[in-house]
This record gives sequence, C-alpha cells and structure tokens, in this order.
Amino acid sequence: MNINVYVINAILVLMVIRQIREHPLDLRSLAIPVLAVGAAAVLFLHSVPLGGNDIVLELACVLVGAMMGAVGGLATHLRRGADGRPLGRAGWVAASMWVGGVGARLAFAGAAAAGAGPAIARFSVANHITSSAAWVAALIMMALADVLTRLVIIYLRGRRLTASSPAPVAAIAGGVGA
Repeated sequence: MNINVYVINAILVLMVIRQIREHPLDLRSLAIPVLAVGAAAVLFLHSVPLGGNDIVLELACVLVGAMMGAVGGLATHLRRGADGRPLGRAGWVAASMWVGGVGARLAFAGAAAAGAGPAIARFSVANHITSSAAWVAALIMMALADVLTRLVIIYLRGRRLTASSPAPVAAIAGGVGA
C-alpha cells in the first residue's frame, strides 16, 4: 500500500466528522462524499474485470455497499431548519456504517500487502477470480454504492420532509411584510 491509500481513506473517515455535525442538505454536502470516492476511483480503478467469477465478486461488493449505504441513509437524523430547508446529522449507526466500510476496505488492502496476499490468491484461484484488479474494482464499487445509496436516501428523505411539512412560522411572517 502506498501513501495515496492512507490519504484517501483518512479523508473518507474525516468526512464522518462533518456528517456528525448538523448541516444543511445542500449540493455541497451531497457532492463532497461523491467527489472523495470519485477521486479514489480515478486513482485506483483502472478496469472492471468481468472474467471468471469477477462479476459475482463485484456485484456482491456493490450489494454490501448499497446495504451499508441504505442503513446509513435511514439512520441519518433529519429535521427541518428554521428556513424550511432540511438539516441532516449522522448518528452513531450511520457513522459506524461509513467508518466500518472504509475500515474494512483498508484492513483488506493492508492484509493483502502484509502477508495475506498468498491466501487471497489461493481463494481467488479456487473461486475463479481472475486478478487483483477484480478485488480493487469490487472494493471501489462497494464504496461508490455505499456513498451513492446513502446520499440518494438522504436526499429523498429531505425532499419528503420539506414537502410534507408546512412552512415555518418565521418564513411566513417574513414573507407577509415583504
């Protein structure tokens, strides 16, 4: 593993701190996690192998990532702000899904580099996984599925929150005299 792996994963984990604080659900708050995982994809995802059982591995990781993202999205606390816009705050469950996913991928990469490589290679041969590129693709796509699923759920929940709630009294009072 090189320094890029550690830097990207540190950034991904540090984003949890931003998510734990209550923040407006705006384009910026939704785009930052996607951009961070996108940067990891650009750095590490060079191909998506489809031979052997590579696609099974990749789809399994995407499914796990999407499930973690769904749990994180549903466990994010949302409320309507004074201006009527939705505010979000990741609780412990949502934060642990994010940190757990990043940590598991980092642990796998670290183990592969620190001596578990031959065991992973034996597993790969026995299960018809064609190369380490399949593992990289699967883990990157897992992260993308996690982030995108979480953000779509949070976005839809935020829209439903603002659509179903009446306008705050302050907004109504501010609009009457204007």
